[in-house]
Amino acid sequence: MPQPCLCESYSSSANGKTWYFYLRKGITFHDGTPLTAYDVVATAQEILRLANEEKTGRYSTLKYFVNSIQASDNSTVVITTDRANFGFLYAMTFPVLKSSEVQAANPVGTGAYYLDIYDKDSYLLLSAYNGWWKQAPDYKQIMVIFYDKSRSLITDYEYGNVDAILTRAITAAQYRSGVNSYNIDFRTTQLEVLMLNNASRELNDVRVRQAIRYAINIDDIANNVYYGMVTRTDTPLIPNTWTYWDGATKQETNRQKAMALLEEAGWTDTDGDGVRDTIINGGKANLHLRFYVYEEQDNSVRVETANRIADDLAAVGIECSVVTYTFKNAQEKLNAASYDLCICAYNIDFTPDPGYLLMSGNTGNYGRYKNSSMDALHKKLRAALDFDSYKSALIDIQNLFWQDCPFICLYYRNGAILTREMFTDARDVREP
Repeated sequence: MPQPCLCESYSSSANGKTWYFYLRKGITFHDGTPLTAYDVVATAQEILRLANEEKTGRYSTLKYFVNSIQASDNSTVVITTDRANFGFLYAMTFPVLKSSEVQAANPVGTGAYYLDIYDKDSYLLLSAYNGWWKQAPDYKQIMVIFYDKSRSLITDYEYGNVDAILTRAITAAQYRSGVNSYNIDFRTTQLEVLMLNNASRELNDVRVRQAIRYAINIDDIANNVYYGMVTRTDTPLIPNTWTYWDGATKQETNRQKAMALLEEAGWTDTDGDGVRDTIINGGKANLHLRFYVYEEQDNSVRVETANRIADDLAAVGIECSVVTYTFKNAQEKLNAASYDLCICAYNIDFTPDPGYLLMSGNTGNYGRYKNSSMDALHKKLRAALDFDSYKSALIDIQNLFWQDCPFICLYYRNGAILTREMFTDARDVREP
């Protein structure tokens, strides 16, 4: 849930189209300059400029929420929006820079630490800011060293050259049972999915898509390919949060059910060659799917995942040809809908609104999924001003997602913090 931080409180108009944020008094930047509403406005305008002109920025979805932003005085920010809904507050979780430094290489901030030294290729030194408005941090300095190879990072940790490391390397799983090290899992924003091309003739039948979901063994992949460094999910929303649908039906491996659904959809093995077929336009067509995957640098887990899924599908009579592409080439295939299956990943946005993945024609809807009921549910979500209405709409969206199976959610990727000293009491550690 979004929490007040630099702002002490907020309110909105009755129709939710105008919001007022009231800043805390006494907050200063690292150079001693007081934080004002004009700094918030300048930061938001720079985020919007990056999003609209350069099509970039971690907070670029702000452009969908902010129509206008202005300071009515030193401590009040006024924002108008067309997305008058509860999710708007999530868009307001961006960091704030000094108005004169929004394009500076090393701008000052208001946080617990300031950037003392920064070399983008090798390291940075963070020093505690004595003027921070909260309780002073226990650690007065933190040296952060950058590594370009996971193996070098882990080796330096093994030899005691660093005190703690943050990594997404699968090899970090071996330290879970170590006696000299703490292992803190953290959930990333990277959602891995098996994308299904709903427009292809083999997959436009929901029974075939559901059969694929029953055929694959996601737990096997999570445990034996990723060694548990994932968080399983059945929908695009984040498990163990208030946003997540907790339906009675969960993803399970059931080959008998998968085969029954394929039979019902008209796919049978008439010639006994192990591959299902049917009659299309007067001729026999095999149930053969083009399966594409792109790989991360220094990491072969996606290719292994694709091959395991292909084996699972072969067991129920679905033939796949797995082809590995570069990210660029895979994206071209997705954009052109020139594929049947593709393992790919989304960086899920802060705001719990999966419309960009599921609404007809939206930017992230690579599966060409279309359902007017799903579109209507997202309109309902985007009109929900209070928490209960917003949550109710999210549950309905996830229920329909489960029924329609437009694509298959596999898991959120996890990372690991390995440390010799427990430096936090937080138990829900998340990648920003």
